[in-house]
Amino acid sequence: MAELTDSGVLLRMAYRAMINAGINADAVLSEIGLDRTILDVPDLRTPHDGQEWFWQALEKVSGDEHVGLHLGKHMPVYKGQVLEYLFLSSPSFGEGLHRALSYQRLLSDAARAQLFDEGERIFLRQPFWGRRLAHLNECVMMGLIKFFSFVTDGAFEPLEVHFGHACQTGGKAEYERAFGCPVKFEMPSVGVYFDARLMALPSAHHEPELLRLHEQLASEQVARLEKQDLVAQVNRLIAELLESGHANLEEVAERLGIKARQLRTRLAEAGTNFNQLVADYRCKLAKRLLAGTDESIDEIVYLTGFSEPSTFYRAFKRWVGMTPIEYRKMKAEEDAEAARAAAARSKP
Repeated sequence: MAELTDSGVLLRMAYRAMINAGINADAVLSEIGLDRTILDVPDLRTPHDGQEWFWQALEKVSGDEHVGLHLGKHMPVYKGQVLEYLFLSSPSFGEGLHRALSYQRLLSDAARAQLFDEGERIFLRQPFWGRRLAHLNECVMMGLIKFFSFVTDGAFEPLEVHFGHACQTGGKAEYERAFGCPVKFEMPSVGVYFDARLMALPSAHHEPELLRLHEQLASEQVARLEKQDLVAQVNRLIAELLESGHANLEEVAERLGIKARQLRTRLAEAGTNFNQLVADYRCKLAKRLLAGTDESIDEIVYLTGFSEPSTFYRAFKRWVGMTPIEYRKMKAEEDAEAARAAAARSKP
C-alpha cells in the first residue's frame, strides 16, 4: 500500500491561518524540520503521518491547548482548487457534494468521507482518524463548514457536529459557540449533520460545459496521483529487494500482482522506467551512507546492490560527478564547517 499523503494546499492554508492568528508560522515549520520554501513546491503532497507532529509543534509554539479549534476560525476559505469548481459548476449543492466525495483524495488520501441520508437530516461522516489528531479534526471541521457556507452563499448551517476525541479542557460551551450548534464528543466517527433540504439547493454558478471540464480535470489529477502511487510502491519494493540482493522488474511485478510487461507499460505512462528507479534509489542510498555513516566502501557496494566495487565507482561518478571517496570527504568538510558556524553562533 502506498504511503498516505495530503495535498500541499492544506499546509498552505494552515500557514496562512497561523499568520492570521498571530502565530509564528516559520517556527512551527522549523519544529518539524521544514522550511517555508516547501510551500512553493508545485503539486506538493505531504505525508499524512506527519499531521501528528505538525499539530504537536503548533500546540508547543502557540501554547494553546485548543489550537485546532482556534486556528479553524482563521483558516482561509478553500478556493482556487478543482473541488471548489466541481461544487460551483454542479446543478445543486447535493450534486456538487457527491462529485467532490468522488475525488476527495485530491485533498487527502486519508479522506474517506461518506454521506448518510437520515430523512430530514444528512450526516457527512469521516471515519475516526484517532485521538492524537484531535486538533486536525477540529480545524478541518471548522474549515469544511466555512467552505460549505461559501459555496451555498451562506445557506449552509450545521445542525450537529461529532468528534471522536474527548472534550478538551474548558467544556463544550466554547465548541458550541464556535460551531453554532450542539457538539458531541467520543463518538464513533467525525462528522456534521445538516438539513437535507440543502442537497437540492441550486447553484447560482451552474454551468454544464464548465462542469464537464472540471470533472475531466479532476479525473486527470486522480490518475496522476495513481501513477505516483505506483512509483512509490515500486520504490519501496526496490528498497526491500536490494536488502536481500538484487531488485529486478520481474520480482517487483510479481509482488504487485501484475505481469512484468504491464508494470513496464505503467511505469512508462508515469514518465519513468524500472532501471531509472533502481538507479535513483541506489544513488540516494549511496549518498546517504557515504555522508551519514562510517560504513566501508565495500559494505556500501553490497548494500546498494552492486556486485563489484569498480561498477559502483563508475556508476557513482556518473551520478554525482565525483568518486565516492571524494563525495564522503566533501560532506565531512561541509558538516565540520556547519558545526563551527553553529558553535560560533552559540557564543555570547
